[in-house]
Amino acid sequence: MLQITDLNYSVAGRPLFEGASASIPEGHKVGLVGRNGTGKTTLFRLIRSQLVLDAGDISLPSRARIGGVAQEVPSSDISVLQTVLDADEERAALMAEAETATDPTRIAEVQARLQDIDAWSGEARASSILRGLGFEVHEQQRPCSDYSGGWRMRVALAGVLFAQPDLLLLDEPTNYLDLEGALWLESYLAKYPHTVIIISHDRGLLNRAVGGILHLENKGLTYYTGTYDQFVRARAEKRAGQAAEAAKQDARRAHLQSFVDRFKAKASKAKQAQSRVKMLEKMETIRAPEDAARTVFTFPQPEEMSPPILRLDAASTGYDGTPVLGRLNVRIDQDDRIALLGRNGEGKSTLSKLLSDRLNTIDGRRIASKKLRIGYFAQHQVDELFVDETPLDHIRRERPLETPPRHRARLAGFGLGVDQADTVVAKLSGGQKARLSLLLATLDAPHMLILDEPTNHLDIESREALVEALTAYTGAVVLVSHDMHLLSLVADRLWLVKGGTVGPYDGDLESYRKLLLQGEEKPAKAGREKEKPKPVSHAKLSELRSEAKKGEARVRKIEEMRDKLAKKLADPSLYEDGRQGELETWNKKYAEVMQASDRAEALWMTALETLEKAEKSV
Repeated sequence: MLQITDLNYSVAGRPLFEGASASIPEGHKVGLVGRNGTGKTTLFRLIRSQLVLDAGDISLPSRARIGGVAQEVPSSDISVLQTVLDADEERAALMAEAETATDPTRIAEVQARLQDIDAWSGEARASSILRGLGFEVHEQQRPCSDYSGGWRMRVALAGVLFAQPDLLLLDEPTNYLDLEGALWLESYLAKYPHTVIIISHDRGLLNRAVGGILHLENKGLTYYTGTYDQFVRARAEKRAGQAAEAAKQDARRAHLQSFVDRFKAKASKAKQAQSRVKMLEKMETIRAPEDAARTVFTFPQPEEMSPPILRLDAASTGYDGTPVLGRLNVRIDQDDRIALLGRNGEGKSTLSKLLSDRLNTIDGRRIASKKLRIGYFAQHQVDELFVDETPLDHIRRERPLETPPRHRARLAGFGLGVDQADTVVAKLSGGQKARLSLLLATLDAPHMLILDEPTNHLDIESREALVEALTAYTGAVVLVSHDMHLLSLVADRLWLVKGGTVGPYDGDLESYRKLLLQGEEKPAKAGREKEKPKPVSHAKLSELRSEAKKGEARVRKIEEMRDKLAKKLADPSLYEDGRQGELETWNKKYAEVMQASDRAEALWMTALETLEKAEKSV
């Protein structure tokens, strides 16, 4: 068990933890969440004794091994597979000793221990982990120096997974993985035999791979049992209770103060008034929870263009005259929301570059509307920002004729406030740099946005804001992402890049996830995309419109119920002694209504999507 007791720690005089305590049972998988800058990575360093506590205690069972991913695997001539095998230091040492030991007793001890840790299957296990993270068998024999920093980070992750420490600490492990690697990691961690704590902003990972959430907020730690979605609901209920308690106390305080104000001058009531003054002084203030500043993205809206805005006819593309993708017959309309699926190396980025006109066709044609504007975001662009300039400097360069207030308004529309606008890029967080890059990619109000891993370094609130912005955006969207939550909420069409071509994927994301975990993929259909569905009858269209209206009415009715219950829970009298049972009943009803609201909204959105597809076919 990991036990954190009364933890205190400050950085440059700023407290990050004050009396923080938590217990993580052995073998549990836990997500560590909290807003950026609250101290999540610092907590990992404290657990690993890389920093010294100001006060408190962090304890683990004796001999417990703690493991985490190194910042980067050195560029060496050692093969990828051997690097992973060497990460298990005990196994490596025992294997070396087995070759040189001469004492019969020691030889027996070494062999027994090798048997205990299943050392002989090590190479097969290491190879399996590497395959899950994207390294084919022949690639595992290449030296680490052959790979980029991002791929060497995968080697580091494979090494710590192979070593199987008793406490595994992972800090944003999916940031350098593609969708396939992220899904494999989810499955692996769910079956990991020891304790795991994960810092992650990947909602899918936190819903499928963990059974508890450790929340870092207000310099303290709170443990919630369940997935991330369950944590969100529990925290919402807790905040509603805090708000009601604060309202109850405010009413009590006002009542006491009113008595004091009325009778403090009357001799007959002086003692009673004084006693109430003392009660006011001793009353510990219950504060209503403050709402965090809302995270935003504000994409400029393009004018409408006639469909299709872009088409590929028998196109092929590649590098240095060598085709990577061929037989490309696709079209994109302005209202399309497309997710590109496919294993690493199949050509998703190549297709993105062709669509964005950053790569030419070798054969066939790329036909685009003459006035088509395309916004392109790829993770490497974050590293191409001018590190010695501020976000304001970047905007001035792109829009020299605009006024300074307009420049700042653009930055504010992407969550970059006054402080960030005047801070050099080198000192911005990864998320703030990503916001600036997204702003620059969308300055011209593009008719189509191509986003390659846009959520890396964005926290959960920012990812939810990105979903909202993309939903409101009136241009086409092409997405490459390992964030299943983002893809499921934004994309309504799936393209599979495989076998040197691209075609529609007929299943949904959940079926694709299952197929990937089984080591299979549903083949893409060659040739042109499916023909548009046949027009529906007017009677069917009327029925679908009626269903959509019913869904909207159902949502509105449930929202009215929710508002009434919230008002009831805010009533201070409900929290008086003797009414605990009634309070529990109202809290339960509120939770049920919130769940009903989620279901009703899902049904309404499904009805609207079905109606929209039907109307397009008419």
